[in-house]
Amino acid sequence: MEFAALNHENLKEYYGKVLTGSKDLKTNACCCTGEAFSPAVRKTLGLIDDEILSKFYGCGSPLPPLLKGAVVLDLGCGTGRDVYVASRLVGPDGFVIGIDMTDEQLKVARRHIESQTKRFGYEKPNVEFRKGYIEDLAEIGIEDNSVDVVISNCVINLSPDKGAVFSEIFRVLKPGGELYFSDVFTGRRIPSHLKKDPVLQGECLAGALYIEDFRRMLQQIGCLDYRVVSSAPIDLENPEIEEKIGMVDFYSKTVRAFKLESLEDLCEDYGQTAIYLGTIPESPHAFLLDDHHHFLTGKPMLVCGNTAAMLEETRFAPHFKIMGDRSVHYGLFDCAPAAVKAARGEDRSGGACC
Repeated sequence: MEFAALNHENLKEYYGKVLTGSKDLKTNACCCTGEAFSPAVRKTLGLIDDEILSKFYGCGSPLPPLLKGAVVLDLGCGTGRDVYVASRLVGPDGFVIGIDMTDEQLKVARRHIESQTKRFGYEKPNVEFRKGYIEDLAEIGIEDNSVDVVISNCVINLSPDKGAVFSEIFRVLKPGGELYFSDVFTGRRIPSHLKKDPVLQGECLAGALYIEDFRRMLQQIGCLDYRVVSSAPIDLENPEIEEKIGMVDFYSKTVRAFKLESLEDLCEDYGQTAIYLGTIPESPHAFLLDDHHHFLTGKPMLVCGNTAAMLEETRFAPHFKIMGDRSVHYGLFDCAPAAVKAARGEDRSGGACC
């Protein structure tokens, strides 16, 4: 607990007083973008007040499709850029809650509520900002099974108790709800002597998650499968920082995981097929579930049981036709990305994973 308190205070100082804007960052880990913005997000960013944008820190675009009417929770919202973008995407019937622990960041976010509400043409605000810690969402009144989508942009790495964060996320998500977040990951564990370095903490490096430890954390709370939507290596572009921690390979990843009891810890083959109906706004021709499931409109594609569940037991259900069930099992389903299969010299035709 002592380290957690120290870590929180260091981060409040770094993001509340040391940094005056994204230009003050010493590396690009907290401001790189691993994926392109969707047209709807890009259009909405043009409607966001300049102060919000200039003082915002993030490493991706954690805003999934199909948010209309949803309740969205943004963990570590900062000045509120993603909250306000989500505000436009959920529409006047949806609601967005932003959580942050830094007074200076929340002050910026809150003073733009009225102007952004008017700019979006809403009669009343559909956003709320609360001060608190992402490790304890109950303390700030986020109830069980109350949120459709949890988003976060390069913040979970900053937490000293990531296990608590993920436990809280899956507590507040509704059944079938989604965690969709961008963050910094590593290909190896961070050396212990670097984890308390305040600059490395603030630059989203000291707390970056080793990808396999992330997998284990989710499994411990009952989430047996997650999907990487996009991934890109991070070049620190700072010789002093690289001298300290350049032995670690860093990646900006956008990840999605669903609150589903039907998932298994491996992809199993039940002979199921999925057809994308082409009805998701802005995705008339194809839909990307993750980095190795690219569904073409109208084309039947073989899927594992987990993928079928992600499509028919979530808000995506109206947009897919799933054929088959889990009554007959055919063994393990090879869900490797196409690039991995190609490297193994395997046939690349025939399934959604290709």
